[in-house]
Amino acid sequence: MKTTLDELQALVAVIDAGSITAAAARLNQTVSGVSRALGRLENKLDATLLRRTTRRLELTEEGSAFLAHARTILAAVDAAEEQMAARREQPAGRLRVNAATPFMLHSVVPLVPAFRRAYPRIALELDTDELNIDLLERQTDIAIRIGPLRNSTLHARPLGTSRLRVLASPGYLAERGTPLTVASLADHVLLGFTQPESLNRWPLRSEQGDEWPVAPAILASSGETLRQLALQDAGIVCLSDFMTAADRERGALVQLLGPDTADVRQPINAVYYRNTQLAARIACFLDFVAERLAAMR
Repeated sequence: MKTTLDELQALVAVIDAGSITAAAARLNQTVSGVSRALGRLENKLDATLLRRTTRRLELTEEGSAFLAHARTILAAVDAAEEQMAARREQPAGRLRVNAATPFMLHSVVPLVPAFRRAYPRIALELDTDELNIDLLERQTDIAIRIGPLRNSTLHARPLGTSRLRVLASPGYLAERGTPLTVASLADHVLLGFTQPESLNRWPLRSEQGDEWPVAPAILASSGETLRQLALQDAGIVCLSDFMTAADRERGALVQLLGPDTADVRQPINAVYYRNTQLAARIACFLDFVAERLAAMR
């Protein structure tokens, strides 16, 4: 007998969910039904795909090899269904988007209501992560990244750029004074990133060029953390417009050293795997975000 899609879905769901019970809940099936599907699959293949213990499930070598094929088959079926939906101009399916917390909060979340109105059949799953991730391992369709991309086998689509500015709150400036020269920053509390170190080279002109290396007194891994610190009068920060434009408009943060600031813009890219035609649900999200980011410049 031939392997069925239900059996492939059962295997993939068990691996992704971590247990037969969790897989059954994800597939809206009974535990016994999922277990029987796995048993039928192993009988048809005449191979043991999973080692079952009282505490965990573990793929055998044969299971690992077959799982890759199962994912490819299910992805092909999903793509075929999405292409049919695209012909009816109604992209559908689950779309998993990953971005750093600041970009997710300030740029993606405000667009979600309008996107859902335009594409009600797409179910969004939003995930935040400050580090680069493995898209396949995390089952992610799109990862949005700020800054230069590393060499990668992934496809990338530019979504726009965002300018860097040196900022402080009026409260901090009232207490510590306003720096009038780049060199005078040495007398102030500076906020910076734990990594990458390139983010602690601010776009300020000096005799050294268009970058000014700083030694932050307070370090954080997330730009959103640094933004909140700056809003609480903790120090001077260098952040991107996408997360601080509203703060500057309402006067909560003030740009410093404007004449000395070089026009440095961080690239914003969406990265994704693309083995065949780009899925409609991914393409429409990228078009939607790119159009609105361009309008915000």
